[in-house]
Order: sequence, then C-alpha cells, then structure tokens
Amino acid sequence: MKRSSERILTSHAGSLPRPDDLGALLLAKHAGQPYDAGRFAARVGAAVREAVQRQIECGIDIVNDGELSKINFTSYARERLGGVTQRKGEPGQASFKIWGRDEAEFPEYFSTINLGVDYAVCSGPLKYLGRDAVQADISNLKAALEGVTPVEAFMTAVAPGTIEHWLKNEYYGSDESYLAAIAEAMSEEYGAIAEAGFILQIDDPDLGDAWQIHPELDIRAYRRFAELRIDVLNHALRRIPPDRVRFHMCWGSYHGPHKYDIPLEQIVDLVLKVNAHCYSIEASNPRHEHEWRVWEKVKLPDGKLLMPGVVGHASDFVEHPELVAERLDKYARLVGRENVIAGTDCGLGTRVGHPKIAWAKFEAMAEGARIASRHLWAH
Repeated sequence: MKRSSERILTSHAGSLPRPDDLGALLLAKHAGQPYDAGRFAARVGAAVREAVQRQIECGIDIVNDGELSKINFTSYARERLGGVTQRKGEPGQASFKIWGRDEAEFPEYFSTINLGVDYAVCSGPLKYLGRDAVQADISNLKAALEGVTPVEAFMTAVAPGTIEHWLKNEYYGSDESYLAAIAEAMSEEYGAIAEAGFILQIDDPDLGDAWQIHPELDIRAYRRFAELRIDVLNHALRRIPPDRVRFHMCWGSYHGPHKYDIPLEQIVDLVLKVNAHCYSIEASNPRHEHEWRVWEKVKLPDGKLLMPGVVGHASDFVEHPELVAERLDKYARLVGRENVIAGTDCGLGTRVGHPKIAWAKFEAMAEGARIASRHLWAH
C-alpha cells in the first residue's frame, strides 16, 4: 500500500450504499428467485462506476467497488463455494450469536432481534466456484477506474475464520481440517484480487466477535482459538506480498450493548500477527474509542500502517470534522503521521439510516483528515 509523507490519506472498510433497484435484484438472486442476469450484470457495473465517482467526490483516496455485487460480505462466500447446502431453520433459530455474552445480561433487548430462518452448512468437500464472479467484480472496478486517479483501489474478501462461523461444518472431522479447506478454497479469490493489482482487504470480524459467540471460553482458551484462525489466514495469504494486504477486524456491526466485547489490548498482538501491511480497526464507537491508548504501550511494527475508524456506523450522527481531526491526531502522535490512514469503523453501506448519511460521514472524514494534516505537517 502507498503511504503519504505530506498528508493523511482516507479510505473506508468496504460496504457502500446500494441503489434500491440493485438491492431488489440482489435479494432475488440471493433467494434463488428468477432474475435477469444480464440486467443484473449491467446494473452492478453502472452502480460501481457511480460509487467510485462518489467516493472521489467525497474525498476518499483509496476507493473500492462498494461490495455492490454482494448481498452482504459474508453470505456471498457461500455462493462461491462448492460443498455448501442451504437449510431451512425454525424462526429464531441461530447456529451462533455474535452477541452471546451480552444476551445473558440483556435478554429482553435481544429477544426483539429477528433472526433469519435459512442457514447454510458445509455438507461436502469445499471447492472454489467463484472464478467468474470474482473476475466480474475485478472487471467492474477496473472499468470504473478508467479516467479517474484515486491513490489506490481495494477489494474485500472474507477471512476463513469468519466463514467458519457463518457456515456450519457437517463434513470435516476437525476444526483444523475444516479451516484448512476454507482457506485453500478462498485463497484463489484472495490471489485473483491481488493479481489484478488491487489491495486485498481481508474482513475478519471473527477475531473480535467470536469472543461473544463462545462465552464458554476464558481469555487464554480464546486466544488459542483465535491464533489458530490467524495462522490459517496467513497460510491462505502465503503467496501474496504483505504490502498488497489490508486486514480489517471489528467486534460485529450489529447495534446493541457490546458490553462484553473483548478488549483490543487482549488481541492486538494477534491483529499484528496477520501478514498484512495495514490494519483497520474500530476506533470511534462508544465501546472502543478509548482504545487509542493501547498504542501507548504497543508499538506498530516498522513499515506498517494503521487505519483507525474515525467515523462510524453505531450512530446516524454525522461526526464533526474537528472531532475526526482530533481522533486522527491522537493516533498520528502515537504511531507516526505517515503511518495513519483515516478509515471507518465498519462498512457504512447498510448500517446507517440513509445513504446520504454515509456519504456525509465520508465528507466529514475527508475534511477532518485535511484539518489533521494541516496540524501535523505545520512544522
């Protein structure tokens, strides 16, 4: 990834607002309903072009395709893997809950959450079936970049550990063999994105939110659990230069208490163990904003970049640019101004109240980065 010696660059975690008509097509495709494949492909391509242009207009330096071909960043992987079976579940049924520890204290709150009844299982040998789909994504982003000059472009793909908890294993004999199979299959997608010349962003909320999924684990056991999944991810990335990889972790994007999120200080060394050049972390929501202090004790490895979320999805408030600048200043003074990229806590696309709010947050972030840059490069 490129760094700037003159100012703080801006990017985001991935998901962008989807046009209503494209959203309807995605829902039909995901549900297995009849849809016009040609119309879908054309609409995705047009939407990606619009999204890239809008990002640039908002002041985003490192842009992406908005994940606009995907219904969401997790279920798309099921569509690109062979050996997967869709199942019908009972209303309210869930194979895991990314709020498990919080639910024990706030059952009344979580009883109002409507869980989907369909789920997927690994029922046979996993293999990658997404070659045409990922190449279509690559082609759409390349076409959208014609005639514009952002600093860089990235594409997202989901980590093996996160796929694991959205795809129940009914075939492999151990967690290790199952994770290895996911990694081997998805490594083809990771490689395709990097070979196309884009930054590969690995999305891994599992690193943070699996602590809630497994309330039976203590810190020591959880770290062993998480380290295995980081090792598997690194194996899947083994052929990709680290400077082409960005790693995004979070604590789950749902709105809720988050009282029992695992603290960053308990897993920051595992974050930094990922063979990536840049680390994207939640840093502005009310449960984790104070964790900038972690970097008073933890040294960002030489040559690495940190992308703290300085605007977030937890509220529809549009952050003031001066607040954004203040957040960036804290990180820059701890890890070095050239080593900070302004980012978002998570993907804003479907997690704020209206698309205009997402774009307004991007504009505030870009203005805040300009303010911080003037302060930090004043002398």
